[in-house]
Amino acid sequence: MDLNIRGNRDWSGIIKVCAKTGCAVKTNENLRDYTTFKIGGTADIIVFPNSAESFGEIVKIIKEYDINYMLLGNGSNVLICENHFDGMAVVTAQMNGVKIEGGHIGADCGVSLNKLAHLAKENSLSGLEFAYGIPGTLGGAVCMNAGAYGGQMSDIIDSSKYLNFETLETGTLNAEQHEFAYRESIYGKNRNLIMLSAVLKLNTGNIAEIESAMNKNMAARREKQPLEYPSAGSVFKRGTGYFASKIIEDCGLKGCSAGGAQVSEKHAGFIINKGGAKFSDVENLIEHIKTAVYEKTGIKLECEIKIWKY
Repeated sequence: MDLNIRGNRDWSGIIKVCAKTGCAVKTNENLRDYTTFKIGGTADIIVFPNSAESFGEIVKIIKEYDINYMLLGNGSNVLICENHFDGMAVVTAQMNGVKIEGGHIGADCGVSLNKLAHLAKENSLSGLEFAYGIPGTLGGAVCMNAGAYGGQMSDIIDSSKYLNFETLETGTLNAEQHEFAYRESIYGKNRNLIMLSAVLKLNTGNIAEIESAMNKNMAARREKQPLEYPSAGSVFKRGTGYFASKIIEDCGLKGCSAGGAQVSEKHAGFIINKGGAKFSDVENLIEHIKTAVYEKTGIKLECEIKIWKY
């Protein structure tokens, strides 16, 4: 979700203050266990807020003690280096409240898209079928306007609630105020805004038809994507008039590898961790792909995943 670097410190007092908020706290945890790429180094402290209120308290602590911090949802769209992170990782996995009213689903930022898709189906609500199988949380999905199979978050967002990191004020954005574009939103443009929750506007549908569409999408994922390996999904953004995976394949890069990282032979848009891949392996492979594609086609590929070095 986001990364900010500041300075070194003694953590004992900060850990006690964080524990008083009611949030779960872990120390010296490896961040690879919190990313789908399974790559990363240790962090001094990981905090798990369980509500918008506790999240706000943690942000106050970050500001008061001037702490290095990173925000993670499911870690499904990020590549994190193996260096020790002298700071706090805030993981939203326990912010998982959901409320359904009529055709609207309100949910905290840490709720998984798969859970939301299932809840929508069980309540005969259509519109989230495209999101079934995307390994991310609502927060990350809204921030990057995640999409697949003809749908995207901008199609169904009604509103979202945010915390302003600088002012500590909360506010609400309506659909238009999100400034959605391809894999982009106001949350990506304005790093001071941290999404806390969102309301999705769905349509009444038939459970059997919704389930059929979800199953069809999941079958397509299993057939076309290397789900059996750790990855961060599509590495590069789609360009105007082309798909990055097709360009990469046409340049003969399928199966190309660097250390434990490989361009998937099933889907050239994915870089997979075949076992023991390091940050540098993936980074080098990304640069090799960019260079080879540019030399052969003149196209400059742009990364979709976030790359965090510190």
